[in-house]
Amino acid sequence: MSDIGEPELPTLYSWAGGLVPLRRMIDCFYDRVEADDDLSGFFPGGVSVHHREHVAAWWAEVLGGPDTYTQQHGGYESMLRHHLGLAITPAQRQRFAATMSLAADEAELPTDPEFRAAIIGYLEWGTRLAMENSQPGATPVEHAPTPRWGWGVAPPYQG
Repeated sequence: MSDIGEPELPTLYSWAGGLVPLRRMIDCFYDRVEADDDLSGFFPGGVSVHHREHVAAWWAEVLGGPDTYTQQHGGYESMLRHHLGLAITPAQRQRFAATMSLAADEAELPTDPEFRAAIIGYLEWGTRLAMENSQPGATPVEHAPTPRWGWGVAPPYQG
């Protein structure tokens, strides 16, 4: 069950099927990024297995799974550091979000509208923060908890 104020609902992490399908989504995403002229420049030489594992752990934690990213990789501050100074453009942010949505399809994550609305909501929120914090002169919040995303306005439809 969820620990983010929705105790009667499954977490997005459990609804997705846990870490394995989320890792599959991350791999599908980064495979697409490596082949994308607009995004591949953020990862000269490709996206390492190490990076993919960290991002999968981040997504797992954000969606209500174990706090592995915070405990082993530094939480919010660590994720923030990876985006500082990148100067992500609005077009790159949008491309990133669209590519992740395609990766969710390719990884065969649940397709119900409620789940997809929730993860795309996080994706929009997160990519916009990453873009803002990546700009020269940005003054991001230094200490914040790792976000824990829930169903929001549309809980899972269970018939």
